[in-house]
Amino acid sequence: MELETVYLTYKQLLFSVAYRMLGSVSDAEDMLQDMFITLQRTDTGHVTNLKSYLVKMVTNRCLNYLKSASKQRETYIGTWLPEPQVTSSREDPMGSLVQDETISYAFLVLLQELSAVERAVFVLREVLGYDYEEVADMLQKTEANCRKIYSRAKSKINETSDEEAERPLGDTEPLVKKFLHAVGTGDFQDFVQLLMEDAVMVSDGGGKASAAIHPIFGKERIGAFFEGIQTKGALEGDWLTVTFNGQSGLILVKDQSPLMVILFELAASQQQSNHLYVIRNPDKLNQIYSEM
Repeated sequence: MELETVYLTYKQLLFSVAYRMLGSVSDAEDMLQDMFITLQRTDTGHVTNLKSYLVKMVTNRCLNYLKSASKQRETYIGTWLPEPQVTSSREDPMGSLVQDETISYAFLVLLQELSAVERAVFVLREVLGYDYEEVADMLQKTEANCRKIYSRAKSKINETSDEEAERPLGDTEPLVKKFLHAVGTGDFQDFVQLLMEDAVMVSDGGGKASAAIHPIFGKERIGAFFEGIQTKGALEGDWLTVTFNGQSGLILVKDQSPLMVILFELAASQQQSNHLYVIRNPDKLNQIYSEM
C-alpha cells in the first residue's frame, strides 16, 4: 500500500490514539508527522496486520514521549488540563469508532489521571477493542500484567466518574446561553442554577496567566468567582460559541487574542453541570484558536 494511502486510511484513527494518550492536539499531530516520516524509511513488507502495526507504533512513541515529559508535568504550576479539540457537529466521516474516540472532553480529563501505561492499556483494550494477547504484544508485556493494569485503570476511572465513561453526550448549549446572559447582565444566579450543588471548577493557567491554582468547590463559590472577575473586567471581550469534543463551549477573544476557554461537563441527569474547566494557559489557547 502506498504511503499516501496508508496516511489517508489511518491518520484519524492514529490521531485519536495519540490525542487520548497525550491530551494535546498539537503534540498528537507532531507525533503522527514524525511517525510517518519514520514509516517512509521503514520496510513494512513483512507486516501482516498494518493497522495493528501502526497502532503499536504510535502507542509506544507516545509512551516514550510521556516518559521524557513527566518532569515537566510534575513541575507544572496548578492543574494541567488537556487541550480540547475544536470539532464540528457533523458526523465523523471516518465512522462511529473514531467519533467516539474524540467527542468527550470530560473523558479525556479522566484519562489523564491514569499513568501512561494504564492509559495505553485502557485505550487499546476499552476503546479500540484489542484482546489482551494483542495488547500484551503491542506493549511487550505479559497478558496477566495487562489484565492487572487494565483492572487498575478501570477502577480509577470508576472511582473518579459517577457513571460509565462512554455515556452519551448531553446538550451543553443551555449552559453556554445562561453564561453568556450572565456576562451580559452581571447576574450569574440563573447560570448557577444549572450547576450541581457540589460542582467543581478546575482552572489551568500554567503559571503564565491568572487562574485559580486550586479547584473551586460548590456552585455558589463558582458563581461568586465569576462575579468577582466580572467586576475586574476579566470577562470583557468577544465570547464565541465553539464545538469542543462534540459539545458546545466558549472561548473569549479580545483584540484578536484568545484569553479563556470554558467547557462544561454534564452530570448523569444531563440537566446540570458537575464540572467546569477553564483554560487560560496562553500556549494552549493559541493552539486552540489556530484550529478555529
